[in-house]
Amino acid sequence: MSDIDEFTRPMPFDSEAEQSVLGGMMLSEDAIADVVEVLAGTDDFHAPRHEMVYGAILALHGGGQPADPITVANHLREQGLLTKVGGAAYLHTLVEAVPTAANAEYYAGIVRDCAIRRRLVEAGTRIVQLGYDGSDATEAMDAAQGELNDAAKVREDPDSAMIGDDFADLISELETLQRDGHAQGVLTGYTDLDGLTHGLHPGQMIIVAGRPALGKSTLGVDMVRQAAIRDGRPCAFFSLEMSRREVQHRIISAEARIGLHHIRGGSMTDTDWVRFAQHLPRVKAAPLTIDATPNQTITQIKARCRRLKQRGGLDLVVIDYLQLLSSGTARRTETRQQEVSDMSRSIKLMAKELEVPVVVLAQLNRGPEQRTDKKPQVSDLRESGSLEQDADVVILLHREDAYDKDSPRAGEADIIVGKHRNGPTATITVAAQLHYSRFVDMARA
Repeated sequence: MSDIDEFTRPMPFDSEAEQSVLGGMMLSEDAIADVVEVLAGTDDFHAPRHEMVYGAILALHGGGQPADPITVANHLREQGLLTKVGGAAYLHTLVEAVPTAANAEYYAGIVRDCAIRRRLVEAGTRIVQLGYDGSDATEAMDAAQGELNDAAKVREDPDSAMIGDDFADLISELETLQRDGHAQGVLTGYTDLDGLTHGLHPGQMIIVAGRPALGKSTLGVDMVRQAAIRDGRPCAFFSLEMSRREVQHRIISAEARIGLHHIRGGSMTDTDWVRFAQHLPRVKAAPLTIDATPNQTITQIKARCRRLKQRGGLDLVVIDYLQLLSSGTARRTETRQQEVSDMSRSIKLMAKELEVPVVVLAQLNRGPEQRTDKKPQVSDLRESGSLEQDADVVILLHREDAYDKDSPRAGEADIIVGKHRNGPTATITVAAQLHYSRFVDMARA
């Protein structure tokens, strides 16, 4: 084959696979969830009109609306794109051409593989140019490596598994740390809070907010510990900040009352190991999925939750935390406030559609630090007033000893229910046992 033939070859793509993916998605909502987990974005499609159709399907699905040929056509018409995709007739052709919606995930794999090969071709073209442009060879090599990395890194490998799936590896790591010296609704476990809210209910969006390092992640982990380990209810914890191993460490520390610094520092005592062994069977058996896949969007989390619910049920979702989520949209002119507002609405719709309570951890702005008493208010929620509007319950976390080390309330934390759509608000005091990575009722403390 000549050099001319090599550079005039068509880019890798499979038109029938792209059509079958889109047709399957418009036939089945389950197919949408399957495809979203495979494809990285609209640019995985080679045909521009297929990109437009895929974007319309995701927009409708993300807004809690059906995505069939009629609704997709209407959405594209509103965007002024219907003619560009071939009109409503082409959308019906897509549906009629798909053999079965059940194979949409397989067809998506073909589309993804073609997209990766196209990226490699494009990266190769840019690398060839780097070789000819006369720049420093070392810099060119570094840039070429970056091109290959960008082409290969279409989607991060999901860091997701049942909590007990790799406990053999976890135990081995703990032994290495020890040896080397490194390392009604759904109840929350807080009696007064559960008495106030009667638990967390399906369809609710619950915001748990606080300033950095006050313990909002600990509060979120406490909720899934109570639900999954104590009550045996299927839960999912999505961590965009901590690794899956860090979440496991916190759960072990809280359940077995082993100092978190002992676990991470490899200084577990004999008593610690005994406690660990006593609690291990119950923790391993918990129906708790920990997903620490980075850079997730609400659409991807929603797809993952739908699968979990289909396979083994789902009673509670906790997302840590809102400001680390990305919207997954390509609207560059969109303000961050609008982006957070859209994500907030999508989370509320997800809670309603999946019929589970969704707890979203969020950061507060610097408002509390500028007041004398430092107590947070609902208006301190960062970046968007939509958070307060969409939430059914807003919980604000406050610890006086975080600002005043000599506070007579050292070791206490206030769980401030600042908004409760279906009941009263209140301030509930709990004990902060942060060395065990947990909060507990005052009576238990």
